[in-house]
Amino acid sequence: MKKNMIYKLFLLGVLLSGSIVNAQTVKGIVSDKNGPVPQVNVIVKGTTTGTITDFDGKYTLNNVSPKAILVFSYIGYNKKEVAVNGMNTVNITLDQDAQVLDEVILVGYSSAKKSSLSSAVTTVNMADLSKTKVADVAQALQGQVAGVFVAANTGAPGDGIKIRIRGEGTLGNNDVLYVVDGVSTRDISFLNQSDIKSLTVLKDAAAGAIYGARAAGGVVLITTKSGKSGKMSITTDYYTGFHSVSNLPKMLNTDQYLTVLDQAWHNTAGNSPTAASPYAADRSRTDLANTNWQDELFTTGISKNFQTSVSGGSDDVQYLISGGYYGIDGIVVEDHDKYQRFNFRSNVNANLSDRFKVGTNLQISYAKQDKLSSSGDAPGIIRHALLRPPVLGVYKDINDPTYSASNPYTDLPFYTGPNSGWNKNYEYTSNPIAIVHFTDDKRNTYQTFGNLYGEYAFLKDKALKFRSNLGVDIQFNHNKNFRENFGDADISDTGNQYYGMGRNNRPNRLDENRGENMTFTFSNTLNYVKTINEKHSIDLLLGMENINSKSSAVGGSRQNYDNTTAAFRYLDYGNTTNAWSSGSANNWALQSFFGSATYGYASKYFATATMRADASSRFGPNNKWGYFPSVSGGWILSREKFLEKADWISNLKLRASWGQSGNQEIPNNAYETLVSTSGGVVNIIRYGNPDLKWETTTQTNFGLDMSVLKNKLSISADYFIKNTDDILLNVTLPAVSVGVINQTIVNAGSVSNKGVEFGVNFQNNDHAFKYSINANMATLTNRVNKLQTYVKSIIDDGTHTKTEVGQPISSYYGLVFDGIYQNSTEINTQLFANANGAQPGDIRFKDLNGDGQINADDRGIIGNAIPKFTYGFSFSGDYKNFDVSFLIQGVQGVDRYNDLKQILDYDSRPFNSTTAVLNSWHGEGTSNTTPRVTFNNNGGGNVSSVFVEDASYLRLKNFELGYTFNSKTTGIKGMRIYASGQNLFTITKYTGLDPESTSLIDKGTYPQSKAYLLGVQVKL
Repeated sequence: MKKNMIYKLFLLGVLLSGSIVNAQTVKGIVSDKNGPVPQVNVIVKGTTTGTITDFDGKYTLNNVSPKAILVFSYIGYNKKEVAVNGMNTVNITLDQDAQVLDEVILVGYSSAKKSSLSSAVTTVNMADLSKTKVADVAQALQGQVAGVFVAANTGAPGDGIKIRIRGEGTLGNNDVLYVVDGVSTRDISFLNQSDIKSLTVLKDAAAGAIYGARAAGGVVLITTKSGKSGKMSITTDYYTGFHSVSNLPKMLNTDQYLTVLDQAWHNTAGNSPTAASPYAADRSRTDLANTNWQDELFTTGISKNFQTSVSGGSDDVQYLISGGYYGIDGIVVEDHDKYQRFNFRSNVNANLSDRFKVGTNLQISYAKQDKLSSSGDAPGIIRHALLRPPVLGVYKDINDPTYSASNPYTDLPFYTGPNSGWNKNYEYTSNPIAIVHFTDDKRNTYQTFGNLYGEYAFLKDKALKFRSNLGVDIQFNHNKNFRENFGDADISDTGNQYYGMGRNNRPNRLDENRGENMTFTFSNTLNYVKTINEKHSIDLLLGMENINSKSSAVGGSRQNYDNTTAAFRYLDYGNTTNAWSSGSANNWALQSFFGSATYGYASKYFATATMRADASSRFGPNNKWGYFPSVSGGWILSREKFLEKADWISNLKLRASWGQSGNQEIPNNAYETLVSTSGGVVNIIRYGNPDLKWETTTQTNFGLDMSVLKNKLSISADYFIKNTDDILLNVTLPAVSVGVINQTIVNAGSVSNKGVEFGVNFQNNDHAFKYSINANMATLTNRVNKLQTYVKSIIDDGTHTKTEVGQPISSYYGLVFDGIYQNSTEINTQLFANANGAQPGDIRFKDLNGDGQINADDRGIIGNAIPKFTYGFSFSGDYKNFDVSFLIQGVQGVDRYNDLKQILDYDSRPFNSTTAVLNSWHGEGTSNTTPRVTFNNNGGGNVSSVFVEDASYLRLKNFELGYTFNSKTTGIKGMRIYASGQNLFTITKYTGLDPESTSLIDKGTYPQSKAYLLGVQVKL
């Protein structure tokens, strides 16, 4: 018996040793139909040995028996068991549970299951995002997310994008914070759209509080694509297309223009009604042109995009290398509105051991913009194309004594030289074609952006991970603008040393600037994710972050170049008289500590709390540290027993959150007192403010998520209240106390935003024709609740706006249009105190204070520049090899001051006009909207509500039709060809060039172009 026992023990030992010897390492990737699935539980059946998949869906298990069975489980998917059967690699695909769908999305410094989120977080459908072909990734967000307003500042190539998440929260900087692969930035124009893997918008403070003093404007998290283990894969996307301008105003031709000016001359005081006007006499001239300046200025633009990537790797090392080029020559003649961008990106991830992984993601980009004035700003190319009279030609006659081959363009009206001057009957404007030709303003940006990270899992089940991330954002800028002298000689200033030179850019000048900006981000996090007894889920995060940013710039300028050819457009060749140089440097730093904790019970109840502490170099010594807390909770009702029989409900979840975030975007050292010395005397330039601190934005959010019809229809709704306090304001101190000095920045004022957001998604994949519908809408109410004691209101005469308590930020401010005076009785009845020369046919303004006269006291709020309602609607479908998609986007309840309308149709100077003036007032009852044409004041020079127009619009942003070839036919993995249209039509009442313009005052904005593109996508 003893021998038998010894034999059994020996046999057991042999079996155990054999199993140890045969134990192996098993690796793999867990995916669903959309790609890798993070945080999937992988357990060896019958044991406690297990792990979870990382963000790329990868897992590794050591000491696994060749006969073991692996169990894969994840909320929202059916559990799956797979036998190892001696394999070292086990890749599996999970099937989504028809009852509950869930996903893991990126949140602050980590990822989390969507079911556990109780704050307002939205992931963007990357398939929809990729259909919009834009240079700047930020613009592709248009119409995609409820409560996110996106607009191009102008349509000019390379110009910026404006994004506002849940409204304008402050009177200062409202910019969004972008976090790309863990590195924060305020600008993502350098990104290649094809490189984006995921995009998440943190809308409320509970989600964004973990980014502290920089998150008040909202946070957008971006993850770029990385390589996967397997054979090398090559993906290429190429498209090209042409762009054109649309919705241009109809301008007067020469005959109409002379008719209108003749009428204006006769309506002008001092001119005889029976006398012949100079415009009637000019009809017999032989040198009159009939120029359509818009046709001369605008042309067909061309764009090209080429992006390619190579990816692959082994279980230990994965790589992705991508490169690309995007270029567009805009819709203005010649090639001075080009934009070009070159990208190169390298992403490498390596598993140094089962628990230790490192990686780097580095992008290098070079962007070059040939800049034209695009917002009506001087020299105003678009503006002058509308103002310039049609009687003037583009080019001078070759026999004109003022003609030159180097400057053949017309300038002053019918210019005959400095002795005779020009025809004063025509208002002089600049020739827009000449402006384009002589513009040489090049702006270059070289940028290196990326990160280097290391991650180590401490525990056997990898529940506790430490991650260290070093991010860099290095920019070098080089701007060079040569202002060449051109145009006819201006004889108005004979005493000027440059008398006789062309009136534009007199004298010529070169401005050149170089700058660098370096920001380094070093963050460390410790993340613990654990599920206990399949009931309690815990997600803990602790971290610290240090950000240092340094910038410097040098610049120089010289004038009066004798030789203006390209080879001599350098500072050395300019005249040293009036030369200047400049140099500056700046730096700021942020030291932070943060943490978050999420607890879930029974996969039904979830609570999250976060806290961040920021110490910023921009704040005063008395408020160096800022603290930003948040709490949120979620309840998944659909998992309760009382809804078990409601099988038509796939998911029903309630959310509530509260949190605070900050805004530190003020000038560096703004809290310090500035002084100067003169003759040993110290003079105060600006008083400091040692109590200066961040702006605080507090948000409360209530949300609902619901899915029905086996998750085919998903609905999300949110109501939020967003209050910003301690707004940073520039305050002028009383001069009687301190004298006239610079303004001091103080914390004062309060702004509120509140609204409702609604999103819906419907998917039907049950038939041969599969389709998806996404729609979203959001309302917004913006109000200024408080300003500083010495700041009763903020009036900006440049934009005709006023910020005051009880009104939205930057509301339009001016006289209220009340029609046209039809007769003298109307004038005498209203203006009983002071008629001020008003005539029948002039604009009638409301006498708001009833004192019988119109003056500055009758100004009021006449418009709102912040959209009250935004929406988007997208559709995508496919049938066999064909696919189709479109996106409609729009805004409602927004106004824009149309300054171009004022100067074209209401000004009393002889500019050109739109055909609207043909219906101007010319007798009692003829018009109550457009005043009489005259060279006298008709009221059109006043800032008034007649120029504040409804800028609401609906725009078809994208329409795309594609065809995917069968791989058997092509012999490659995949090939798709497509045709795409951008900005195909716009419905709006706005009479300006583009209702999407973000300028508060529209002086002639470079419009969005309509584009037609053809492209091909190839995967090898």
